[in-house]
Amino acid sequence: MKISIIGAGNVGSLSAMRIASDGLGDVFLIDVVKGLAHGKALDLEDARPLLKYNYNINGSDDIGNVKDSDIIVITAGLARKPGMSREELLVKNAQILKSICLGIKELAKKAIVVVVTNPLDIMTYYALKITGFKPSKVFGMGISLDTARFVNLIAQELNLPVTDIEAMVIGAHGENMLPLPGFSKVKGVSLDEFISDDKVKLLVNRTISRGAEIVANLGTGSAYFAPSAAIACIVKTMVKDEKRTIGLCSYLSGQYGIKDACIGVPCRLGKNGIEQVIELDISQEEKAKLEKSAMLVASATAQLIA
Repeated sequence: MKISIIGAGNVGSLSAMRIASDGLGDVFLIDVVKGLAHGKALDLEDARPLLKYNYNINGSDDIGNVKDSDIIVITAGLARKPGMSREELLVKNAQILKSICLGIKELAKKAIVVVVTNPLDIMTYYALKITGFKPSKVFGMGISLDTARFVNLIAQELNLPVTDIEAMVIGAHGENMLPLPGFSKVKGVSLDEFISDDKVKLLVNRTISRGAEIVANLGTGSAYFAPSAAIACIVKTMVKDEKRTIGLCSYLSGQYGIKDACIGVPCRLGKNGIEQVIELDISQEEKAKLEKSAMLVASATAQLIA
């Protein structure tokens, strides 16, 4: 299994480490900055005797190394700065993504592409259009991370292990995400049995603003520990053909009443990519918010495709 990660920044390099350490395949770390990916690959090689893992990892500045990859993770792009919205990254990151996707289209026609570059939902749709790959083979990391954040905040509020919590988030990866308390449970019991409506609203708002909170505290750059964990989880699910349901930014062709847009929804994931988009029985109010979220993404995406 050949797994290529394009972008050797914090998210990309940590993803490479996690994927390699899990023994999921041969990892190729690629970055346009000369020497960056190669240096990080050498460092990760030196960790093998200490970790007692015999993984294979290579680093390069040559996009040609994606040739014949089975899975490609795109983390390349500019990171958000404090006060910057994901949408402000749109034009510059679109230029970066276009160049990468044209290379993938030529060199790795059978690859599954996982988009992490922000603004994620827009970049996922853009990558899908540029590559021309099947929608099941091009999707974004997105709400798998947001769901993890929601789970974590609920667990902290209740002082319980995160393993006792199930949660669900749909919508765009950003300020227009839609955490779903009604689909969230504590030890199998509905969340509203444990937390008041006011506290639930507070947790929802904290989940939505979690990424911006991290950016503000870091000062430069954005989150990378949790995003890299989400990427590794997605890759493992495909490599092991686990057929798990994971929140992903997926192309919709009528599901939830949304057509020709990429937005975060739960999906069944396996060795061939997205096997099924799961349609939740959400309320009319939630559906309206999801449609609004998709509309905002589609509007921004239209500027790129035009």
